[in-house]
Amino acid sequence: MTLVDLHDAQPETSGGKAAGLGTLLRAGVEVPTGVVIPVGEYRRHLARHGLDPARTPLAELRERILQMGIADGLVRAIDDALRHRLPGDGAGYMAVRSSATYEDLAGASAAGQYDSVLAVRGTDAVCAAVLRCWASLWSVHALAYRGERSAAADATPEMAVLIQPFLDAEVSGVLFTGQERILEATYGLGERLVSGAVTPDSWRITSEGILARRVGSTTHRADRVGERIQLREVPADRRRAMCLSDAQVRGLDGVGQQVARVLGASADIEWALTGEAIHVLQARPVTTTMPSSLGPLGPLGPLDPRDVVPGPGSFHGVPASGGTATGTVRLIDGPDDFPRVGTGDVLVCRSTDPAWTPLFRIAGAVVTETGGVLSHAAILARELGIPAVLAVPGALQRIPDGATVTVDGDDGTIQVRRPG
Repeated sequence: MTLVDLHDAQPETSGGKAAGLGTLLRAGVEVPTGVVIPVGEYRRHLARHGLDPARTPLAELRERILQMGIADGLVRAIDDALRHRLPGDGAGYMAVRSSATYEDLAGASAAGQYDSVLAVRGTDAVCAAVLRCWASLWSVHALAYRGERSAAADATPEMAVLIQPFLDAEVSGVLFTGQERILEATYGLGERLVSGAVTPDSWRITSEGILARRVGSTTHRADRVGERIQLREVPADRRRAMCLSDAQVRGLDGVGQQVARVLGASADIEWALTGEAIHVLQARPVTTTMPSSLGPLGPLGPLDPRDVVPGPGSFHGVPASGGTATGTVRLIDGPDDFPRVGTGDVLVCRSTDPAWTPLFRIAGAVVTETGGVLSHAAILARELGIPAVLAVPGALQRIPDGATVTVDGDDGTIQVRRPG
């Protein structure tokens, strides 16, 4: 049983995510080493257990993928890789990441749709994480996403899995390259940033240098503690300061320009900082156009509710997906509230989750209390063409449920429309 070295990864064997990182490794970009379980092993797993995505009910398909054991030969190959091909001699912590054949493409990012499992250690734990990645190919939200992308309508996606050393990041984030670059960052691991659970620090960069900056509103950071990812409070004095120095921002911008040159296109880059080392964790083509305005991004410091409420019945946040829509507000706390959402309604929530993707297919607009323009929710909203305004302070308490509002995703405003 042969696993693919990440350096040699190609789209047809290793999926979009691993193939992109392999291209960067070959060009000398700092990417954590890794091995890939190729898509052929996913096919063999299905065939070995008599599973056919075209014939097996999806709920049963997901459950059986998770329950049926990995072939002995693949278990031995994973064990050998952990002991001899990856740092840690089998005892190190690993990140196990999806790499689907329909992922990280020029026309579709599949941002946040498939599972990654962080900080796992040992062969048994890594094998369980591989099964999770395979099964996530058939989640309800991944199917909803692919259903909206015409390029995937007739495709049968498959899943490779990437295994890399887990990084205990001091700061993590996302960088979009282009003529004007957007950088977002937060303390600790980047999962809360990409999921939209925090409002990150933000920078806007051009060839002239750092054009603007804004402090986010992060009170907690995610870090590995033993074998678990846990939240820890960010000290009060650090919450009001940018999590990166200007020198680090310029260094990240330089790495971003290198990645864009290698890929031959503007790039959406996830990165992590350990010490002063910059590691590229994912790089894919930018699939969407950013809003024409980036909202209150400047030298004035953190978002403050007193600064972002321009008048009675008006609210302001970060414009994340362009366009304008008028609809009825539905305050959403979680999945139990999903049945309340009808076509054209405006979702107002603290943050979104990949499981919310089916709602994006019917919503008229999205408003959140936290998040940045490079989060998965913002990328998905732009790909699906619905307005989104993020980081609206106290949105759940201040925007009335059932009210009619107009959401402008270009300038980041929400206006409550008066009856009559």
